Amino acid sequence: MNLYGLLERTGFRTLARVLYRVDISGAAAIPAEGGVILVANHESLFDPWLLALATPRPVRYMAKSDLWRYPLVGRVLEAFGAFPVERGAGDATAISNAAELLRRGEVLGIFPQGTSKQFPNRPFHRGAARLALATGAPIIPVRLINTRGFPRPGREQTRVLVGEPIHVEARRPTLVAAKELTQRLACDLAGSG
Repeated sequence: MNLYGLLERTGFRTLARVLYRVDISGAAAIPAEGGVILVANHESLFDPWLLALATPRPVRYMAKSDLWRYPLVGRVLEAFGAFPVERGAGDATAISNAAELLRRGEVLGIFPQGTSKQFPNRPFHRGAARLALATGAPIIPVRLINTRGFPRPGREQTRVLVGEPIHVEARRPTLVAAKELTQRLACDLAGSG
């Protein structure tokens, strides 16, 4: 079952934009086809849904493997095309799966901060940069603004700011190259709203 198709048919995209008062800008930068990595900041459990509003294409995500301990949650995640990743362990299987999706021309959504929990210092992990370097897939930074909290009347407008693509030449993802690209993404996503 493809839940993206079901959500499209039921008008979820329109409903979510109204509930969250979502303003999307720059979405034309996301290509209509071909592998691409959408990289966004992470402030809320709702962020994957909001990031997916930026493109009509299905967005695939890595989700922490702990969620698969709950069979129903795991099935729902898989119906949306998510796949498990062992966070903090350099999960080679998850990286390999992600690279294969990009080679097949799919959209991969990544939150390099790894969690929406508001720790004092959430460093950006290098997975998105490594994947871009290994596959040559462009990275598109997407800044999510005011996504924290549940939708309620009168809430401040949520913004999805899609940046310009960062084109990356496929090459061996060295530590230095991955760090440099990750730093660039962190700077792009820290920009002013």
